[in-house]
Amino acid sequence: MQILLDADGCPVVDIAVRLARQNSIPCLILCDTAHIIEKTGAVTLILSKGADSVDFALVNRVQKGDIVVTQDYGLAAMCLAKGAIPINQDGREYTGENIDALLLARYTAKKIRSAGGRIKGPAKRRAAQDKAFEAKLKNLLAK
Repeated sequence: MQILLDADGCPVVDIAVRLARQNSIPCLILCDTAHIIEKTGAVTLILSKGADSVDFALVNRVQKGDIVVTQDYGLAAMCLAKGAIPINQDGREYTGENIDALLLARYTAKKIRSAGGRIKGPAKRRAAQDKAFEAKLKNLLAK
């Protein structure tokens, strides 16, 4: 088992790296050249800034049982197909039961935006979200 972080725009890198280190689990941070993130206790892989370069590099490295931290539903779906356990930065686990609805919501929002509509963005991050992520990751690492 290892933890793979889709680190571009990820607010929980420090928490994930700390828990990986405490549990002696390898941790891989994947980011593009616009977000170079280096942390003690993790290996950083810096990729070109191309569209989805981080996503494809992550999918090519993930294995069954790995934990993947991402907020990208498409990446989460690909990781699920490979037997990984994807979670988002709020501690929500992506599963076969919820991924289709999430992908449909993403598609619908994209259609609204491309038609000139507006979608409200996410609320400001709260400490409770960090705690929920930490609790979920601790739970997955304990299994």
